[in-house]
Amino acid sequence: MKIRPLHDRVVVRRMEEERTTAGGIVIPDSATEKPSMGEILATGHGKVTDSGDIRALDVKVGDTVYFGKYSGTEIKVEGEELLIMREDDIIAVVE
Repeated sequence: MKIRPLHDRVVVRRMEEERTTAGGIVIPDSATEKPSMGEILATGHGKVTDSGDIRALDVKVGDTVYFGKYSGTEIKVEGEELLIMREDDIIAVVE
């Protein structure tokens, strides 16, 4: 199944965070938070402005981004958990 987000929304796959500390201590799953970094898998066409024009998104497929802790809506596609969020929920792009 393919998903195409509408307007200024993007589909993001969360990236796994490190499960060990710098000292070598393994952190259990129950003690870790959900990662706030991910890869963009799909984007919409852009945000519709008040005048009806479409403003292109600043992010593209393949970008690695940081987003807010509680951003987006979780969906499950073919057994994989993904997030759909607005471009405004993205904090930064990793370059």
